[in-house]
Amino acid sequence: MEYRRFGRTGWQVSEIGYGMWGMAGWTNSDDAQSERSLDIAVEGGCNFFDTAWGYGKGKSEQILGRLIKRHPNQRLYVATKIPPKNMKWPSKREYKLEDCFPADHIISYTEKSLKNLGLETIDLQQFHVWEDNWAEQEEWQRAVEKLKTEGKIQHMGVSVNRWEPENVLNTLRTGHISSVQVIYNIFDQAPEDALFPLCRELDIATIARVPFDEGTLTGTFTLETTFPKEDWRSTYFVPENLQASVAHADRLKPLIPEGMTMPEMALRFILSNPDVSTTIPGMRKPQHVQSNLGTSDGEGLPQDLLVELKQHRWDREPTAWSQ
Repeated sequence: MEYRRFGRTGWQVSEIGYGMWGMAGWTNSDDAQSERSLDIAVEGGCNFFDTAWGYGKGKSEQILGRLIKRHPNQRLYVATKIPPKNMKWPSKREYKLEDCFPADHIISYTEKSLKNLGLETIDLQQFHVWEDNWAEQEEWQRAVEKLKTEGKIQHMGVSVNRWEPENVLNTLRTGHISSVQVIYNIFDQAPEDALFPLCRELDIATIARVPFDEGTLTGTFTLETTFPKEDWRSTYFVPENLQASVAHADRLKPLIPEGMTMPEMALRFILSNPDVSTTIPGMRKPQHVQSNLGTSDGEGLPQDLLVELKQHRWDREPTAWSQ
């Protein structure tokens, strides 16, 4: 496993982290399988785990808390997220700070997460949605600094809305934020335009989420792919999105190097960018953990392939189904 400096925190985190949404709230989640997968990740050198209260109303946090107890001698970095008070994802321009993150809500949900995790302090707390027009409002800033002063969190981060990587730039300049979590993959390259350069300038860590484009970049979806009604992907991969996603993925298949899979190519594309501090694929099965961790070998992708993949940038606008 290769490690990278996590911005101004100074932490050395595994460049392949662990996204824990799929362990609570997705179909076919299995706690025993999840815990085995997490143990394998720790054994393989993964030390950064990203969860949220919103993943199963605290269930994913509880699973992570049990992992930490099973590995008391390992330094595992815990990142979680505060849900918006109105429980709506993503946020919208017309939402006010008091709709989503009033001070008492920030504090109370941090305390809920601490209880779920069984910890006295959270390494990285994050806002689970955001609007940059809240940047200068002192209420959230005072709440964050209070939590830091009381030792309940070490650092604060922001998870940016889907396909809105620049909807956080002024917030990062406030000095209260240590990391930003953003969708970044072969299709979603927009963070390279303004977000990543500003993070370099301010020494803010970047977490690349959705490395497989919610599954499209595994190369396994077809026009006949469906999801159970209770699986959130059934509302995300509406026909309009599924058809376009499959078409874009199919155009990548001829570029996959011999002996490599599309998921491996997708992860290596992300790891080839030194602006990325860590990426957090969702991994529910042990074989997925082993294959994903195996991409962390410092090799990335050949430059000529990276140039080709840059041509597959797919800029999208938030829609009613893009959550």
